[in-house]
Amino acid sequence: MSTPVKKVPLHLQSAQNRLLIKHGKIVNVDSVVDGDVYIEDGVIKQVGSNLIIPGGTRIIDARGKYVIPGGIDPHTHLEIEFMGAKSVDDFYRGTKAAIAGGTTMIIDFALPKKGQSLLETYQKYRESADEKVCCDYGLHVGVTWWSDKVREEMEILCKHHGVNSFKTFMAYKDVFMLGDSELFEVFERCKELGAVALVHAENGSIIAKKAQQLLAAGITGPEGHQLSRPEPVEAEAVGRACVIANQVNCPLYIVRVTSKSSAAIVSSVRKQGVVVFGETLASSVGTDGTRQLDKSWLHAAAYVTSPPLRPDPTTPEYLITMLAQDGLQLVGSDNCTFSLDQKAMGKDDFTKIPNGVNGVEDRMSVVWEKGVHSGVMDVKRFVAVTSTNAAKIFNIYPRKGCIAVGSDADIVVWDPVKTRVISAKTHNQAVDFNIFEGMECHGVPEYVIVNGRVCVDEGDLKAVQGFGKFVPTPVYSEYVYEKVKHAEEDATLNAVSVPAVVTKMNELKLDIAVENGGILLEPKLADEAPVSPSAEASLTSCPSSKGQRNLQDSTFSISEELDDTARKSCIRVKNPPGGQSSGGFW
Repeated sequence: MSTPVKKVPLHLQSAQNRLLIKHGKIVNVDSVVDGDVYIEDGVIKQVGSNLIIPGGTRIIDARGKYVIPGGIDPHTHLEIEFMGAKSVDDFYRGTKAAIAGGTTMIIDFALPKKGQSLLETYQKYRESADEKVCCDYGLHVGVTWWSDKVREEMEILCKHHGVNSFKTFMAYKDVFMLGDSELFEVFERCKELGAVALVHAENGSIIAKKAQQLLAAGITGPEGHQLSRPEPVEAEAVGRACVIANQVNCPLYIVRVTSKSSAAIVSSVRKQGVVVFGETLASSVGTDGTRQLDKSWLHAAAYVTSPPLRPDPTTPEYLITMLAQDGLQLVGSDNCTFSLDQKAMGKDDFTKIPNGVNGVEDRMSVVWEKGVHSGVMDVKRFVAVTSTNAAKIFNIYPRKGCIAVGSDADIVVWDPVKTRVISAKTHNQAVDFNIFEGMECHGVPEYVIVNGRVCVDEGDLKAVQGFGKFVPTPVYSEYVYEKVKHAEEDATLNAVSVPAVVTKMNELKLDIAVENGGILLEPKLADEAPVSPSAEASLTSCPSSKGQRNLQDSTFSISEELDDTARKSCIRVKNPPGGQSSGGFW
């Protein structure tokens, strides 16, 4: 099944004029240099100083401003049908809003329902997006069920349709959720194909049980959503996903890391050599879950998303710091917008509130405000987490994600001084609220250039429907699979014989502790006294990195629902999934 090539209309082709950006500070992940950028036919032709350019070239003066690669949003849901509603931002409004905020490419999700063909779902999304997108886009494809047909279609998508990433869910029971054995199969298949496995990590079985209990207790409002998905439920699933992926050496991308403990796990296992990438969201670094407790039902429901925004007000600062220090690697928006009327579908039952918030338009400014303007990260790291890392992971670098000769002319002239106040009254999205309402952001895109066309011109939005195109994401990303290769080589070098493993296991009882979300391997002598009940109880109260108690811990215990087969994020686990090990990650 071939995909037709879309022809760009002549009137749009003629708009790709020669363009020179002068006197700016050109930013890539490894440098900030003063210089000029010359663009022709949608491609960067020259970078440097004293460039020789043809006549008739438009000149943009970027003096005092940064010239950065256009943002790449690796996580959007435009025109998604979910929870009985269809998101209000379609591929036109969503990509138009993206451009307004400095994002020049999105990667959306083609998510089949259980039993549906992956190929047919992919084709449906392509047909809908191709005629509407204002900027370039790619597609992740969801694996929401497992069969030989799914296995075959994954290969076809990789080889013939420009897909190199597949998303799985550990939540949304009976809708998208896969079991552990199915996750193992999907991850193994991704590794065989040279693809990247994406996972939404929350323990769906616990969530379903807690939701039932809360509704039975008369808790029906938006606060029930947050209570049914406490932080340890996310952290447990993140750790489990890393364990499963590591068994088959599959590169793993954790979407939507929203909590301190989950971010700490991602950071910890990366240090142990596991090939995993962590994505957090503009919503998680720009606001917190306290607003979901608002007395106004509609206001609180507007913030309902999964995993939920956390009520600990120090979480956003923690996550932006993790981004700055490479504990996390990317920022997406997970833009999945439903109107307030659609949110009201769950008026009497929080499980029926369509999940999702805005972010595609405000992602860049929010990260700049919370990261660069606050002094937490520098401008090079800003470029990495908003553009370059996504381009590298999904194998479209250096075509995208950098300013270099031969790269697509997706460029933003960023004014670090100018400010704007975010508001639903002025944003370009179709949704009728904005979770960042009233936030003042330092850092505004003055010019946004998409494939050589100036689509934001001195702040004036001039996006054109249908101008964008589908960008294939080839398999075997060098950036990703070089890490996989090194991990496998390290594992071979560190391998021990089976008798040695047996001897070691007889000598030790390996105790695996999750401390503040970080996975630690602690050898424990076989004759050592067991942990006392009082000591065991003390392990369940996990302070935050600043000595504050995790607000989620006081309301829920995973052990109540799993009969001690899974424990809260700081409980010691005597037998990790996959059995005990003599060293390294499980």
